[in-house]
Amino acid sequence: MNGEVRPLGWGRFLLQFVTVLFVYIFASVPPVLIFGMDSSLGLALSTVTSMIAGLFVAWLWLRSDRAVAAAWDFSAPASWSRTLGVAAMAAIAVLVWFQLGAWLTSAVGLPKMEAEAVLKHVTSSPLDLALWVIAVGWFAAGLGEEMLWRGFLLDRFSRLAGLRNRVWLPIILQAAVFGLPHAYEGGASGIIVTGTIGLFFGWLRLQQRGNLWALVIAHAAVDTISMVAAYVTKVYGLGG
Repeated sequence: MNGEVRPLGWGRFLLQFVTVLFVYIFASVPPVLIFGMDSSLGLALSTVTSMIAGLFVAWLWLRSDRAVAAAWDFSAPASWSRTLGVAAMAAIAVLVWFQLGAWLTSAVGLPKMEAEAVLKHVTSSPLDLALWVIAVGWFAAGLGEEMLWRGFLLDRFSRLAGLRNRVWLPIILQAAVFGLPHAYEGGASGIIVTGTIGLFFGWLRLQQRGNLWALVIAHAAVDTISMVAAYVTKVYGLGG
C-alpha cells in the first residue's frame, strides 16, 4: 500500500498547481531586480531560478503523493540509440513546425511570431550565447519544461476524476497550459504554435511509455539549434 500513488482530487490538484505557479513566478523576480530587466545575465538567471523553485515545489507535491517515479521517469531506455533517433526526428519535426506554423498563423492574419526579446540577448556575444544555450536551452527549457509540463502537470491531469483513463484530454489540457506563457512570442500565434508543440510532446511521451529522455533531448536540441542559428545569422549578416 505504501508504494501506491496517492489518489488526487480536484481541490488538492488546484492547490498543487497554484503553489507551483506562485513559486515559479515569485522566484523569477530577484535576478531581474538585482541585474535589471535589460541584463542578459539577469533574464537567464530569472528563467533558471524560477524553474528550480517550481520544480522543487512540484517535487514536494509528487513526493507526498508517492508519484515522483511515475511523473519523472528517467529510467534508462531499452535502447539509447533508438531514443536518440526518436529525439532527433522529434527535434526536426518541431523545427519544421515552427516555420510552417509561423507562416500559417501569419497567413490567416494573426500577429507575426517573434522572440526578439530573448534573441537579442542570445546574440549579444559568444558568452551570452553559451549562457543561454546551457542555462536556458538545456536546463530550464529542455530539462525543466519537460519535467514541469509533460512530467508534473500531465501526470496530475491524468489522475483527476473525469480525466483519468482518458488519454488525450490530459495531453490537450497540458498543451493548452504550456502554450499560454508563450504569448510573448507573438500573442495568439505564439500560443497556438507552442501549444501544438506541447500536444506533440505529450503524444511523444505516450509513445515513450512515460519516459522523458527523448522529450528532454529533443527540446534541448530545438532550443540550441534555434539560438545558434539566430547568433550565426546576426554575426554573419545572413537573411538580409
